[in-house]
Amino acid sequence: MLRQELGDFSSIVCFKAAITGMEEALGEKATAIALIAAGRSRGKNLAKDLGLSKSNIEWSLVADKIGFALGINGTKLCKIESIVEEEDVIKVLTSETLCSAGEPQGSPRKCTYTLGAVWGVIEEISSKRLKGSHTESVLRGGNHDVFEFTPLV
Repeated sequence: MLRQELGDFSSIVCFKAAITGMEEALGEKATAIALIAAGRSRGKNLAKDLGLSKSNIEWSLVADKIGFALGINGTKLCKIESIVEEEDVIKVLTSETLCSAGEPQGSPRKCTYTLGAVWGVIEEISSKRLKGSHTESVLRGGNHDVFEFTPLV
């Protein structure tokens, strides 16, 4: 059941407070593992809900569909700018990510939940186990938060 008056969403401030509280209690590494896993689960379920499981759809269309679901018209987790595949690397360019919001320039913070959500979508669509990494950050001079996914060998 959704909340009748407050709606479906909570604030970035509250989510980030949960993250920092988890980091204090569990440590940064354990928190990152948990948030990435939670995000991957969300992403896989989102791809299933959108009928994208094991589909042979172009990445540009995936970017549109997932961008709609995660962006301004959806949960507002992030904006998906583009998804491109270059050889064995699937690269997802994002902006306005939940994880980078409110962080100062130069912050070492990495996207965890957001990375995981995108990772889950890409794995569910491609039917491949992938390794994901946050390779470029708006907090450290990048134009986007960039996530790269490569097949596990």
